[in-house]
Amino acid sequence: MTRMEHTKKLRADQTRHYNCCQATLLPFCEECGLEKEAAMKIAASFGSGMKHGSTCGAVTGGLMALGLCGADDKKTASFLRKFKEKNGSLLCAELLAANAKNGGDKKTHCDNKVFDAVQMVEELL
Repeated sequence: MTRMEHTKKLRADQTRHYNCCQATLLPFCEECGLEKEAAMKIAASFGSGMKHGSTCGAVTGGLMALGLCGADDKKTASFLRKFKEKNGSLLCAELLAANAKNGGDKKTHCDNKVFDAVQMVEELL
């Protein structure tokens, strides 16, 4: 299973909620030496913009994955720049507000941010 397939499976799972951060981090954790349950706990409070609309959980999950896999500061900066260029912001509240203004579905919107982050991390690694 590819990382993207893994991510899509997590986001579609109806039996357990994987927040944006968890769904972004988990496809990278095992091959980089972090067990799934440890990754789940580490990323638990980073969904919904750190639980208060701050940095998007897909972004924090992407940063965690990059760090776990040994990416340098240049790759980290590139990830942040690319995500912001594509999505207009790094902040959960701003991303959600823009989506709501356009009449978008919240789950689809958040899924797409996770998919963007996973794709960008893959390209940088």
